[in-house]
Amino acid sequence: MMRFALLPLAALALGAGAPFPKEGGSTITLTVTDLRNAKGVVRACMTTREKTFPKCRGVAGAHAATVDAREGAITLTFEDVKPGRYAIALLHDENDNGKADRALGMMPKEGFGFSRDAPVRMGPPSFSDAVFDIGEADKAMTVRMRYML
Repeated sequence: MMRFALLPLAALALGAGAPFPKEGGSTITLTVTDLRNAKGVVRACMTTREKTFPKCRGVAGAHAATVDAREGAITLTFEDVKPGRYAIALLHDENDNGKADRALGMMPKEGFGFSRDAPVRMGPPSFSDAVFDIGEADKAMTVRMRYML
């Protein structure tokens, strides 16, 4: 009989050291490397929406951040990120005009980057090439900025 009374106490003791889940979500810290200069800003977009990637302005559930550019590396932080599958797109908007400028209508004139350093072929990578999982824990990532011109 005494054995059964100890089971609930043992279960409580085992769970006592378990961390409580975060209320708002995880913090994602993104380090962006290889910036060629300190002109303009770096814009980051993190989304769960495959259909809108790599754009996410005005997309529900998307996270966006903008920081002043600095030659070398910068750090961006996304707060209160819910668990899920996300992809990140970056733009080094050197003239701070809010868009990706192109030469001859095709070739990017400004820097860009994607989570998982997803490959760029004849356009931006697919969501599946850039996607990564976010759970309950905070996460740190590094993405390399790339330039075509």
